Amino acid sequence: MISSDRYSHGILEKIEQHRRFWAGDGPSLLFIPRRPLELYDLDGYQERFGEPARMLEFELARARDVADWPTDGIPTVRPSLGTVFVPASMGQSYQVRSGAMPWPGAPLSREAIRNLGRLDARTALQDAELVRRALEFYRLARTEADAYAYHGDTQGVFDIAHLLYGTEIFTDMVDDDGQAWVSVLMELVLDWYLEITRLLKEIIGEPATEMVHGHGTEQGLYFPTAGSRLSEDTATLLSPEMIERDLLPFMERSAAPFGRAFVHYCGKHDFLFRLLCEQPWCVAIDLGNPEMYDLGELLGICAETGTVFHSRVAPLTGEGWREYGKRLGAAVRESGARCVLRATVFPERREDAAEMLERFHEETRGA
Repeated sequence: MISSDRYSHGILEKIEQHRRFWAGDGPSLLFIPRRPLELYDLDGYQERFGEPARMLEFELARARDVADWPTDGIPTVRPSLGTVFVPASMGQSYQVRSGAMPWPGAPLSREAIRNLGRLDARTALQDAELVRRALEFYRLARTEADAYAYHGDTQGVFDIAHLLYGTEIFTDMVDDDGQAWVSVLMELVLDWYLEITRLLKEIIGEPATEMVHGHGTEQGLYFPTAGSRLSEDTATLLSPEMIERDLLPFMERSAAPFGRAFVHYCGKHDFLFRLLCEQPWCVAIDLGNPEMYDLGELLGICAETGTVFHSRVAPLTGEGWREYGKRLGAAVRESGARCVLRATVFPERREDAAEMLERFHEETRGA
């Protein structure tokens, strides 16, 4: 279990609340921000990217902002090193430009990628620049009891393979020789994904099959039976056949050492959403672009499969926080789905936020 002597009473209370939620005891959860926040606040990012202490200071300011706010979320921080974190730690170059998150450099050749398989992944990762920064961030964060430091952006095996090898991965997937190479590539990337996830969880000090994850925000969710997150944005470019043949087995193997997984992807892919919800190892799913879907249909699939819908929800035109909160609560209650929703419309006053949270709980209790 997550250590009870390291975190503040407020965090431990939230963990217990989330534990009851997963057990089906109590209402769905609503994460209410205190103020509008950019998911990727790039002001001063280049400077804090290279300095773990400055990165932690920035992240703590965001997390502490909601520590005493009416919300169900756990205050969380992470080393925000971008989607290049794992590929760069495997040897791919990257760039950090003003006003942008890190961008991957040139793809690696097949020969260069094969040579990675001859390295000891644990030793190589500990020597990698971005991993050293992440580990220093976590060491500094160990003294902070009022925010939970969760593991950084590890993406998913196919996403990493795409970043590492480039767009040739798509053309290789359509012929026998290419498919054989993609299998080799995916096996190698899987080994590195598992090793870096284990390394981060060890330094964080959380069990293999549990985690708190903030999903890039200042508010996190406790997962009692899932110890990893998979982000597979590239998967939306694949056909159903490719997803089932080339992606799904590796997602399952990515989740297995950590019990189960929380899954995210951006874009629209109806087949992928239902398929993931049907997997017993997928406990919760988040959509980067939920506005592309019909909310009722999404909640219906989640209710049918027992998958938690953990996502933000876009407002309707001109919708205020009362109308927004009422609509969300009614949608959850009517669908019977279990949800963890991140509000995108919210009040500025504490008493109004408390009212919004209480009414959402009343609507979704027993759903």
